[in-house]
Amino acid sequence: MKYDFTTIMKRKGQDAIAADFVPMPDEDGRFTTVPEETVETIDNLDKIPMWVADMNFPVVPTITTSMAKRLEHPAYGYFTPRKEYFDEIIKWQTTRHNMKNLEPEFIGYENGVLGGVISALNVLCSKGDQVLLHSPTYIGFTNSLKNNGYNMILSPLKLDENNVWRMDFEDMEKRIVENNIHAMVFCSPHNPCGRVWEKWELEELSKLCEKYDVKVVSDEIWSDIIRPGAEHIPTQMATGYLRDNTAAFYAPSKTFNLAGLVGSYHIIYNKTLRDRIHKESSLSHYNEMNVLSLYALVGAYQPEGYEWVDELNEVIKGNIDYACDYIDQKFEGVRVSKPQGTYMLFIDCEDWCKTHHKSMDDLLKAGLKCGVCWQDGRMFHGDYAIRLNLALPLSRVQEAFERLDRYVFNAPENQ
Repeated sequence: MKYDFTTIMKRKGQDAIAADFVPMPDEDGRFTTVPEETVETIDNLDKIPMWVADMNFPVVPTITTSMAKRLEHPAYGYFTPRKEYFDEIIKWQTTRHNMKNLEPEFIGYENGVLGGVISALNVLCSKGDQVLLHSPTYIGFTNSLKNNGYNMILSPLKLDENNVWRMDFEDMEKRIVENNIHAMVFCSPHNPCGRVWEKWELEELSKLCEKYDVKVVSDEIWSDIIRPGAEHIPTQMATGYLRDNTAAFYAPSKTFNLAGLVGSYHIIYNKTLRDRIHKESSLSHYNEMNVLSLYALVGAYQPEGYEWVDELNEVIKGNIDYACDYIDQKFEGVRVSKPQGTYMLFIDCEDWCKTHHKSMDDLLKAGLKCGVCWQDGRMFHGDYAIRLNLALPLSRVQEAFERLDRYVFNAPENQ
């Protein structure tokens, strides 16, 4: 490969939450984070960060080059986004996702996808309204909606006969009607399940939303992290209704590991909706671009960035294939649906826990004790689930699963 996806970066002490902290249940059974050095491991095993959703790969070099060039000019005052910012977004979305008729005025900066989601809901809803989401559910949605006075109505995704997560349209319709819902937060690709929605699924979603006048707030931050053979279809490209009734949110942060720089964007075709969301997001006078995030995006969306993402997706595919095969072959009582997008696994450990009379806290702590820093899936509305990050060199994924085999799922005391 042209780019480096094998070096094990030393991130500890380099301002990385993933490396400097580990998730740990507190005395009340909730999850919090504690400093990495406070957690002891078996035989002083090092810790492998596999929880928070960022990548353990160096960025494509054009990002660093773009920012470094801007830093050569020693003034960083007030500015407005340059034309190149919009041009590169349009080129990226048109080339990679076949987005049609995208114009600069449809694009707007957002500090973060979650902030944009709340700005959109503030326009579409009244405080106390019911909002439809699917479960399992990204914890960021749960916290943000609750903190801003909205009530989540969850429609569970279901595994079909091929072990693929699917929307339950009958259940969604029932919940829309019973709760008088007129807005939903849609995740495409889905986090944490990793589904990349097919065209017919988006068309069925559109029919349902149009029937009940439901507006869609679509989080598409994972749209570039897709397995070969799958295709991300932008929600707005599925039907005319979704084009005109969806606010979609994107970012280079998941694709290129730029979350620490801050910088997302929305795409909204409907002018009335766009104007109102822009007004809402501007009220705090805080939703403003960082000059380096502008140059990071421009650097990411260069031709080298296209190549880098293609290689990244091949690497992640290899990691996912390895992990899912390992689970299927060696972890009896543990189940996983192979994700089509994202670099996360959402692992169901219910049968294993019940067979071995273990609680989720027991299981999570056992993983941490052997240095595998994984994430509690209960925060995502998965009662016996673990969310596992696979965006790290394959050698580290292999080491993590060998430890889980030896010290956790097939440890002598569990046989």
